[in-house]
Amino acid sequence: MENNNENNGSNENNMNEANKVNSENNSGNTSRGFSYTYSAREQAELKRIRDKYTNKEEDKLERLRKLDRSVANKAQSVSMIFGVIGTLLLGFGMSIIMTSIGAQLGMNQAVAMLVGIPTGTVGGVIASLAYPMYNLVLKREREKIAPEVIRLTDELMKK
Repeated sequence: MENNNENNGSNENNMNEANKVNSENNSGNTSRGFSYTYSAREQAELKRIRDKYTNKEEDKLERLRKLDRSVANKAQSVSMIFGVIGTLLLGFGMSIIMTSIGAQLGMNQAVAMLVGIPTGTVGGVIASLAYPMYNLVLKREREKIAPEVIRLTDELMKK
């Protein structure tokens, strides 16, 4: 038992000496300074995160692309609205005529035909106007932003 206590005491002394050496080495490193640089991938990620929070000026090419996309998106949205509304009206008119929905709404067959045919016709006309509306909105929006697009392209071509 006494040997164990003696061994424990010598182990504690060895650990204390090792700690002193480590603390001396560490204090030597801190006086010289310790620097750590991130890897390229981490640097890129840090830059990407930082860019989200900084107010950077939009470059001219990106502005030009955004203007071009906005014209097409607006025209497409208008034509989709016309197409969907027209298709729904066309389908509703056909349903009134060909199914028992007219009877469920309290209409006899003749009244269902008188309501269903005009409703379906109006829906078909509206749906068929979707593509002409796309072209009309596209043309008007292009005319509206043309001066800005021409100015930006002139500036970009001069570079």
